Amino acid sequence: MTHDFSQEITGDRESQNQQGNTWREYFSFNTDHKVIGIQYMVMTFIFFLIGGLLAMLIRAELLTPESNLVDRPLYNGLFTMHGTIMIFLWIIPFNAGLSNYLVPLMIGARDMAFPLLNAISFWILPPAGLLLLSSFFLPNGTAQAGWWSYPPISLQIPGDQFINGEFIWIVSLVLIGISSIMGAVNFVTTIFWMRAPGMTFFRMPVFVWSVFSAQLLQLINLPALTAALILLLLDLSVGTQFFKPDGNGDPIIYQHLFWFYSHPAVYIMALPAFGIFAEVLPAFSRNPLFGYRSVAIATLGIALISIFVWVHHMFTSATPGWMRMTFMATSMLVAIPTGIKAFAWTATIWRSKLHLETPMLFAMGGAAMFIFGGVTGVMLAATPFDIHVNNTYFVVGHFHYIVFNTITMAIFAAIYYWFPKITGRMYAEGWGKLHFWLTFIPANITFFSMHPLGLQGMLRRVSSYDPQYQGWNVIASLASFLLGASTLPFIANIVGSWLYGPRAVDDPWHATGLEWTTSSPPPRDNFEEIPTVTRPPYDYGNPKYSVIVNSDNSE
Repeated sequence: MTHDFSQEITGDRESQNQQGNTWREYFSFNTDHKVIGIQYMVMTFIFFLIGGLLAMLIRAELLTPESNLVDRPLYNGLFTMHGTIMIFLWIIPFNAGLSNYLVPLMIGARDMAFPLLNAISFWILPPAGLLLLSSFFLPNGTAQAGWWSYPPISLQIPGDQFINGEFIWIVSLVLIGISSIMGAVNFVTTIFWMRAPGMTFFRMPVFVWSVFSAQLLQLINLPALTAALILLLLDLSVGTQFFKPDGNGDPIIYQHLFWFYSHPAVYIMALPAFGIFAEVLPAFSRNPLFGYRSVAIATLGIALISIFVWVHHMFTSATPGWMRMTFMATSMLVAIPTGIKAFAWTATIWRSKLHLETPMLFAMGGAAMFIFGGVTGVMLAATPFDIHVNNTYFVVGHFHYIVFNTITMAIFAAIYYWFPKITGRMYAEGWGKLHFWLTFIPANITFFSMHPLGLQGMLRRVSSYDPQYQGWNVIASLASFLLGASTLPFIANIVGSWLYGPRAVDDPWHATGLEWTTSSPPPRDNFEEIPTVTRPPYDYGNPKYSVIVNSDNSE
């Protein structure tokens, strides 16, 4: 059932449609979901660059066994801020921006359900991010307790200053959390109520299913983290004893509240990436998405199961045996719906005529690396193995195969795929492929090297280590520097193509999604008339979409 929140285009709105957006609108308070989407994506990419620079400093420190580049408190601050920025100011809000831009177009709506709330959600983020970065200039520096900020370590502040790095870190994350909850309300309402006539749930693209599932997780799980952070702030600043072991508090409760959100957060980040694969792989293999309904249901299944897996991060936190076994089983259950997705991606491209444009390269590369990260994830779900590699670089390697090699690769696939729709211009294909290979090879070298390091016993979060680990660390560090440099051709390509690229046609990939039926870039109200959907998604069996014309993507 759909509810019509839309409005017909008349008078001044039609005139606005024809005018398009000016550059000033991207730096102002604007309620157009497309402007907000671009604001999200550009802002978060700047934070991605900052987080990447911090990572390169960490890898530079680890080139030698001795701690000789930065002092230990600063090193602790570097990996704390790197993790915080990459998760809360890059991947999650970038996905919110991409979803902001695409969801109304994909379901045939004129805008999000609550445009004003949408704009407020975005404008909370820049001050929260700047506030977080400002903590580098405090006398005692930034937070140093890691992106998980476990008490009692996070409550041990030298100098006893009221305004300190941990205080700033908590306030920033509470603001970001409020922004995410507001955004989740908007996404769920929009998808549930504003679908165009004929856009039933099983005609929605998998990307929309992914956003819907991820935002449901935000609504269910994020309040637990926000509450934990507020209690932690009270412990830190006004002397309460919620998590202080020397005051009859219980730091383990914080871990439960933290991971109740932060393990599903992995799927909040990964589900939109899976949705991107589901859009790109059929378009460049000219096949319908294999098992569409199964993939859609599996998307919701991942979200549902992920609510009950948080304790697998706490197998070494005095967790009783029955709880270890229970959460080992639930953690392994996630492999079933994710396996359905991986099988569907593979079957979609099996024996097809692959068109290896840049979006397809990033999607195939990301999907392949997810399989490796998924296998190591199942290994970590097993209690004996998890205890064996607990707190080692094996965990770091696995995590980065998911958050960078899968999710960030998917984000790059999405940027290249929808770049013509967003800008109305084509990117430079050669530069795109150069970017892919400069990313794919170093990313694998960097993060694969961490697996043998972890199996050999090297602990994470250390700035000095036993010399026996230096070989793999040198390999990982040198590859990470090349990985950092790979961003340069991407920036040159995107900026240059946006300014000077050839004009794109409305549907350069001959894709079937509703967003490709409107102009590039879309008008202010997205569609001249609200469309009526009569076809299934991924209708690549239709002769109209059976051939991709590579040589004529631009006008």
